[in-house]
Amino acid sequence: MTAGPTNAHQALVLKLLRDSGPNSRAGLGELVDLSRSKLAIEVDRLMETGLVVNDGLAASRGGRRSHNVRLAPELRFLGVDIGATSADVAVTNAQLEVLGHLSQPIDVGAGPVVVFEQVLDMAAKLRAAGLAEGFAGAGVGIPGPVRSSEGVPVAPPIMPGWDGFPVRQALSQDLACPVMVDNDANLMALGEQHAGVARSVKDFVCVKIGTGIGCGIVVGGQVYRGVTGSAGDIGHIQVDAEGHPCACGSRGCLEAHFSGAALARDARAAVESGYSGELADRLAVSGTLTAADVADAAAAGDTLAGELIRKGGDLLGQVIAGLVSFLNPGLVVVGGGVTGLGHGLLAAIRTQVYRRSPPLATGNLPIVLSELGSQAGVIGAARLITDRVFSPA
Repeated sequence: MTAGPTNAHQALVLKLLRDSGPNSRAGLGELVDLSRSKLAIEVDRLMETGLVVNDGLAASRGGRRSHNVRLAPELRFLGVDIGATSADVAVTNAQLEVLGHLSQPIDVGAGPVVVFEQVLDMAAKLRAAGLAEGFAGAGVGIPGPVRSSEGVPVAPPIMPGWDGFPVRQALSQDLACPVMVDNDANLMALGEQHAGVARSVKDFVCVKIGTGIGCGIVVGGQVYRGVTGSAGDIGHIQVDAEGHPCACGSRGCLEAHFSGAALARDARAAVESGYSGELADRLAVSGTLTAADVADAAAAGDTLAGELIRKGGDLLGQVIAGLVSFLNPGLVVVGGGVTGLGHGLLAAIRTQVYRRSPPLATGNLPIVLSELGSQAGVIGAARLITDRVFSPA
């Protein structure tokens, strides 16, 4: 493992080079607030560790031209985004550019041993493709609450067999590098902050809709995780006291009424009750319905599919309106596997938020779909581990 920075100045230099690309020593000195001589000492120390290299001559600022410096091009990080039904694994360089990305179906209910065998196999395929000899670190997202200080899932409702599993410890041994673990919605927020629609926003919420529903909350440029790591678990806010039972053991949770699984359940129930149309045709052909089927049917004009999306968007919009009233964010990002539902979903969410939240909070509030799609989570995972690797020991 490459040695990390030894002080806050070096850590800031590394993060500036990660986020903004190569820069001259003089330019870095201004951003780090160090004299040219002191900055040169810190950069030389980072070059000795192998984290930083020269990168050609900088543009002239008058007088003798200095060299640009950049993060070592051979540094590689692994980003892992585990969902309930699929996993994404990517290799990035130190500037978090995705060099290779694999995705495959999984069943998170099969347990951590089975899932991580698949994840490690995907990482091995990326290495075999020549994308990495080894990893300087790995970030991992899972679809449940995480005690981030230990890298351990805590009673995740849709992840039987995962409670207390030492994800960070197990993977760091298998990958021979540092590992950080977080909730998948937090990592989606980090990904959007680094390379997506939230690049210039310090305060925003990122709602991830998949088999479950979660929310990454960013305040002052930092993910807010709460005291124990459970902040943002909006899928288990009650929206109907007499509603559907939820995997968490409660009843009427948002997740039980609008998520990928809930959408598929309601679509099938409606068709089996006699509704005919595009969804009925799809069920007859395949024997099953998914959230993607609902999205496709809505796009084809199926009235049931459109109504299911509108109702779900209304419920989600009510919860997001509460977040907007409470947090006053500068942006709301909606992402995850169910965003294939597209602008019909977004319209329903916007209607509820703009209707229910105060005008001062919504007057200049964009509510948008994720730009990064399935790459948001893996980029966020790589951001998480570089935050750790590029911090003083």
